[in-house]
Amino acid sequence: MHIIQTRKDLRALVGQWRNAGETIGVVPTMGALHDGHLALVKALDGKVTRRIVTIFVNPIQFNNAEDFQLYPRGVDADAALLAATGAVDVLYTPSEQEMYPPGFATRVMVSGLDSMLCGGDRPGHFDGVATVVSKLLNQTGAHVAAFGEKDYQQLCIIRRLVSDLDMPVDILPVPTVREADGLALSSRNRRFTPAQRQQAALLPAALSACLAAMQAGQPCDSALADCTATLQAGGFTVHYLELRAQQTLQPLSQIEPGARLFVAATLGGVRLIDNMPVPTPA
Repeated sequence: MHIIQTRKDLRALVGQWRNAGETIGVVPTMGALHDGHLALVKALDGKVTRRIVTIFVNPIQFNNAEDFQLYPRGVDADAALLAATGAVDVLYTPSEQEMYPPGFATRVMVSGLDSMLCGGDRPGHFDGVATVVSKLLNQTGAHVAAFGEKDYQQLCIIRRLVSDLDMPVDILPVPTVREADGLALSSRNRRFTPAQRQQAALLPAALSACLAAMQAGQPCDSALADCTATLQAGGFTVHYLELRAQQTLQPLSQIEPGARLFVAATLGGVRLIDNMPVPTPA
């Protein structure tokens, strides 16, 4: 596995691959890798001949300077984890200076999708995401890019971005990977104390119960209110809990096929997001 830090070196290698008729897949990450990231790498099996994983903690998508500083980092451990898979050809780890050189003045904005859910209390966050993803897709020359469904709003924004800007890359969605107690894998989980980590399992359990209540006929407003109260009683600060259409992210007042439940909540200073689709009837 090559470890590359500059655009110049990456472009040289990618150019060789493309000239040889190879196909390229990319998994953009901010590091602190876990099994969820490895699932993204695995999802590229049979779809590409070369795989690139990128690690870059993107400063322009953070609204909170402390959150940026606290974001877990460990490139050496991440590199060892990726090398052990035997499936990754390149780990690309550009510096902040490499990604945003002096005079950098461009932002990419996906209007509409960026102002709801996480965009509501994190203004500018998705501009930062769209900008860095645009750069990484260009730099890697990827034919396929894998993104997890845990960050479902991000996935929708990237799909729209790629479609609107005619980027020649396929976006591959990968289902959320969860721990045994249902908590979605996240680099932020490392910041919990053992007691908080146990508390955090309430989040997916409450979402599942909320969806089950809706399917059993409880009005959506009532089920959402009950779920919010459950999370608050469990120590969470709930930023939003909403039922939305998974294709358009538009709000829904009742459960229907293609609906998805979205939540953002903070526990012990750690902000978690999650989402679950309405289960398909057996």
